[in-house]
Amino acid sequence: MEKLIVQGAPHIYRCEAGVLGSLEEHLTALDYHSVLVVHGKESWTAVQPYFPEFEKVASEFIEYRSECSLAEIDRIAQAAGGSDAIIGVGGGKILDLAKAAARQSGTEVVLVPTVASNCAAWTPLSVIYDNGKYIRFDIHPKNASLVLVEPEVLLHAPIDMLAAGIGDTIAKWYESDVQFRQLDGFTAPVSIAHYAARLCYDELLEHGEAAMTAARQGELNDSFIKTAETIIMTAGLVGGFSDPNRIVAAAHAVHNGLTVLDETHHLQHGAKVAYGILIQLVLEDRWEEADKLAEYFRQVDLPTSLGDLGIEAVTEKTLLPVAIKAAAPSETIHNLREDGVPAQEVLQAMLVYEKHISVAR
Repeated sequence: MEKLIVQGAPHIYRCEAGVLGSLEEHLTALDYHSVLVVHGKESWTAVQPYFPEFEKVASEFIEYRSECSLAEIDRIAQAAGGSDAIIGVGGGKILDLAKAAARQSGTEVVLVPTVASNCAAWTPLSVIYDNGKYIRFDIHPKNASLVLVEPEVLLHAPIDMLAAGIGDTIAKWYESDVQFRQLDGFTAPVSIAHYAARLCYDELLEHGEAAMTAARQGELNDSFIKTAETIIMTAGLVGGFSDPNRIVAAAHAVHNGLTVLDETHHLQHGAKVAYGILIQLVLEDRWEEADKLAEYFRQVDLPTSLGDLGIEAVTEKTLLPVAIKAAAPSETIHNLREDGVPAQEVLQAMLVYEKHISVAR
């Protein structure tokens, strides 16, 4: 039997209009009397109209500094001294920061996502960066005690973040399925993870385009809510019920490789992961699937080429450092097959795919 530690879900999760009005009630029920609220400028502007005034819970507010780095984790952990919980309000980097700082400071963590760009609100995991470059990811020993999602906040977030969420979530299917296919059989938790991964794909192909339309028009609909919850919840279930390393393969490794290029630092995580899925499919020699997925990506404003990512110099010299980082010994690209994937193969996959997509257009 496969040895797994199941970390399936936050202790409490709610997604509904006006849900932040119940925040203090939840905090007191959890016996939290003092909290540190970590947020960004834009995230606080977005959530402030919905955020309650605390009457029974003491609170301090602190603004984060651009990324989830080791130095920033230390700073927030020190600021949280004496608090019962850290409340992270924002996108994936802020939520990852709150989780890591809570672990370091020995406090609980409450998460309020303001964008539907990833499953950071659901998963006990933090991705660590340094000056925009990917360093590693840390898995924490427990999930958040409370996650509250206000759909209206997500609806009015920058639309490129929703597109990125779609890209990052569809990757859950492609990256996990290639590994699930290598297993002789499924335990009950892995069966749940596999079903959740497929559900990510099915729900987003059905509702993703309509969700993007809802976001453009600023009108909440069922497709938007289904898409947002798929990105936040369903995607999180994949790693929660399986080995967290099984939810990542070549797509995230290519993302990590792309972070060596300065021109990619401003791009959303999920946009780079989406491109990484296409390269993974090339490495698997699944060209027909890559073409099918690229067509869907065009409908939901996701990149299908390096040019779409703002990388104009598509040469061996430019892309070799990307390939080397993507194929580093510790990278998840080697989950594709037992004998691993060398950097030269990654480089050639990118170069061949770029020629292919330029003709396909």
